[in-house]
Amino acid sequence: MIERYSLPAMADLWSEEQKYSNWLKVELAACHALAQLGEIPEQAVVHIERTAQFSVARVQELERELKHDVIAFLTCLNESVGPEGRYIHLGLTSSDVLDTALALQLVQSLDLLATGLATSITTVSKRALAERDTLMVGRTHGIHAEPITFGFKLCGWVAELKRHQTRLQQVRARVAVGKFSGAVGTFAHLSPRVEELACARLGLTPDPCSTQVISRDHHAEYAQLLALIAGSLDRFCTELRNLQRTDVLEVEEYFAPGQKGSSAMPHKRNPVTAEQLCGLARLVRTHSLAALENMALWHERDISHSSVERVILPDSSILVHYMLVKFNDLMTDLLVHPHNMTRNLQIYGGVIFSQKVLLALVKQGLTREEAYRIVQTHAHAAWNQPDGNFRARLEQDPEIQQHLTPDALVDCFDARLQLKNLDLIYERVLGSEC
Repeated sequence: MIERYSLPAMADLWSEEQKYSNWLKVELAACHALAQLGEIPEQAVVHIERTAQFSVARVQELERELKHDVIAFLTCLNESVGPEGRYIHLGLTSSDVLDTALALQLVQSLDLLATGLATSITTVSKRALAERDTLMVGRTHGIHAEPITFGFKLCGWVAELKRHQTRLQQVRARVAVGKFSGAVGTFAHLSPRVEELACARLGLTPDPCSTQVISRDHHAEYAQLLALIAGSLDRFCTELRNLQRTDVLEVEEYFAPGQKGSSAMPHKRNPVTAEQLCGLARLVRTHSLAALENMALWHERDISHSSVERVILPDSSILVHYMLVKFNDLMTDLLVHPHNMTRNLQIYGGVIFSQKVLLALVKQGLTREEAYRIVQTHAHAAWNQPDGNFRARLEQDPEIQQHLTPDALVDCFDARLQLKNLDLIYERVLGSEC
């Protein structure tokens, strides 16, 4: 379970400390592979592993002088390692370290996001089961359509979040690639066997054909996944915001004791969390576009992607993790108002049951066109009228009485008969949880 508002974990994965720690893991993996193949002394690797250390402040100090982040890092390591430092970064290029370490960060981030997704799925699933029979009106184009239940609506959200779970595992497998192939990816100074051994040590697979960098379609796909998750949360929260409108008020964000909604209007209870999440989704979507722009690099590599990734990858990862935590809190405490759902369901005498009446008349022998004319006439006469009552008008219409018995007309207004297949839908989405 994600603790409420406990977010440092994702930020820590993208900290400078963690970045350099991953760089060191990559350098050590290469040293171990070289030692295993007899290309450098094993004792040197033992010494390097024992003594190699860095400080973020020292690396940054060196970078200000050297104007190269990886060289600054290596210089810092060598200050603590001594002569054996000559075996560090042997045959590697900077991107061997940068891209392989970045793959570690992406995998670590996806594992944390997987936990957030799983928690949200559990929370929304529980609410879907609890609200399985909470009748409400379905809406298309923002206009009342036919009956659904609030649980059914949430069941669709669970199905969507589960698709993201599947996508996440697929993307995790594709971004978990490393490279130790040298300046242009041809293994001119290291054998492919070094890459195989080093990647295996890091839990990665070798990129089958890297240039100086791992191709940026991997990173673009990662960003698209985050945008998809954010897009779903945006969709869900847009729906909650609409359902909280004063004239609808079927659900409502929890409003804590002492909370204030407006500096001017004491009555206000605003959907602030849902609005925040909708806004943040815009940022994540924008970052996904930048990730697509990063795919086109000059020849075997330029660094136009680097500055962009230093912003979009940590920001999107942290934002989506934050959004999942906040969404989980929102759904945990969400207030549901069934009495308002019933009120809205029955407005204008149940005009939302018009299709059921239409089909009942057709089954009694009327043409579809004739049945449609009769039903629409009564529905539109009841629509938006202070005393509009669709059902009462039907009950008083002699033409309706000729074709439908009172009991048959009552059945037309029984929402339960229209929801007889909900069990199948729940089984498809929740399976044994039902």
